[in-house]
Amino acid sequence: MKAATISEIKKELNTLSPAELSALCLRLAKYKNDNKELLTYLMFEAHNEQGYVESVKEEIDRGFAEMAGDKLYHAKKRLRKILRITNKHIRYTASKQAEAELLIYFCTKMKLAGLLSSYSVQLNNLYEQQLKKIGKVIAAQHEDLQYDYQQQLNRLAGEE
Repeated sequence: MKAATISEIKKELNTLSPAELSALCLRLAKYKNDNKELLTYLMFEAHNEQGYVESVKEEIDRGFAEMAGDKLYHAKKRLRKILRITNKHIRYTASKQAEAELLIYFCTKMKLAGLLSSYSVQLNNLYEQQLKKIGKVIAAQHEDLQYDYQQQLNRLAGEE
């Protein structure tokens, strides 16, 4: 089965009644947990983006707290999981400002956890990739925000 294009789906959704739309959304939410999480964000948390970013930061903190004392192999796996979760929340917000803030926070926590060393090339590469990603996101920001985020990025990149 070939999936319909977004424009075709949009046209069809415009023809449906509110009850039918509601039924489709509920069915979509039952199908996959990511869909349910996205609907939860859009319905309950999208109006308070800063509060949502703070809750994601708390989730990042919990992930790093659970990682304390792990061997390097387990730390790498847990770090990738934290990054996957962070990126999922970034996709939900679709905000470049939230993306920059969360990635900077992730890199700051990674640096404070002492995970950057000459022992793990993979972790250093992951960190460098995130710094590049932050740089691209900062370039898309408003000039005032660019300066603030660029200062934070310079601190992350310069203190190695």
